[in-house]
Amino acid sequence: MNNLILRLYVNLRSLIRGEDGQDLVEYALIVALVGFGATAALQTLGSGLNSAFTTISTTLVSSLT
Repeated sequence: MNNLILRLYVNLRSLIRGEDGQDLVEYALIVALVGFGATAALQTLGSGLNSAFTTISTTLVSSLT
């Protein structure tokens, strides 16, 4: 019984000190940050393109009439 408790203690201690899952969490945070930055950049780019095409459309319409 003592041997079982000792092995359980050693395994539990190694799980607490282990850093195996830490890399996965860091990669997930980096992916989330890149995704957030891409979303913000595409929204800004989209509104700029919309404004440019609106200006082009207005110019074309006014030159045809």
